[in-house]
This record gives sequence, structure tokens and C-alpha cells, in this order.
Amino acid sequence: MPSQNPKKKRRTREHVIADLSVNHVERHALLCGGSVERIEHDYGIDLLIATYDREGERENGEIRLQVKATDHPRLVSGGKSIAVRVDSKDFRHWLLEPMPVILVIYDAKADVAHWLYVQAYFESLRQIDLDKEKGRLTIHIPRENVINPASFGKFAEFRDTILAQLRRVVRHG
Repeated sequence: MPSQNPKKKRRTREHVIADLSVNHVERHALLCGGSVERIEHDYGIDLLIATYDREGERENGEIRLQVKATDHPRLVSGGKSIAVRVDSKDFRHWLLEPMPVILVIYDAKADVAHWLYVQAYFESLRQIDLDKEKGRLTIHIPRENVINPASFGKFAEFRDTILAQLRRVVRHG
């Protein structure tokens, strides 16, 4: 006979801090005048950020963010960085994106998020051979890279650098 009080789905702490992490990032993007699109089917990218010029016109390109949350960030390098485990398949995908991919780790207890420009990080670590990497990869996010409205200006600069390079190479027709 069925139980009188069947168990229902539960909202876990992980669900709560995941939502808080996205909210934290969205808020800072909005504070600097950007707009945010959440990716419904997450395959390694959670948010797309669009930026606008002084007249409010949309700028070309986008900034892609993957957001992770934790109550217990693992500090390394004397507390200067946070070690984050990522699936090597996600990392491979991010590296093939032409637009900047920013990995964000949200420390829910401290209510602060830190970021890493994934493609630039990989270029600085040329000794990693992704074809040999299986499973998960540990990367270090500098704690000095704090998500705030000013960080979105940096992300836009990263994007603009990519767009300037693409203009010299891409031919349409």
C-alpha cells in the first residue's frame, strides 16, 4: 500500500547556490549595462552576455560564461587561487569557441565570484595535451579576478581583441 506522505522532490543546497551563482553574475552584468541570456540546455555554457556602447547600441560578439558554485572553495597557491575540477570535454569545447569563455566560481558563503579567461589560461599552460586528458582537469582561478561590473569591461576587451583578429581573416563570399 502506498505511503500516506510520499516523498517529493527536494530543493538541495546545491540547487540554491547554483541559482545564487547565476544571479550574482547576472546582477553585475546588468549593473554595467549589459544584458544576459540564460542558456536553457546547458552543455558547458550557462550565460551569454551582450554589451552596448555609450549610445545603447548592441556591440558585436558575445561573452560566454560557465558558472559553478561551492560552499567550500579549495584554496591553493597560498590562498591566491581556487582549484576547480572541470570535465576535460567541457574544456575542449571551450577552447574551440571563437568568443571568450569565462569560467566563474561562486563562493556562496562569502557571496563573491572569481573568473578565469579559459582560452588565455590554456595558452599559458602549453604543456597540457587535451588529447591525452581523460575525465577531469584541475585548473586554478586567481582570487584577485573578482566578478564585478568592471570585470565585464575586461571581458568586452577580450571579445574585441578576438573580433579584430577575425576581421583580418574571415571572408564572407
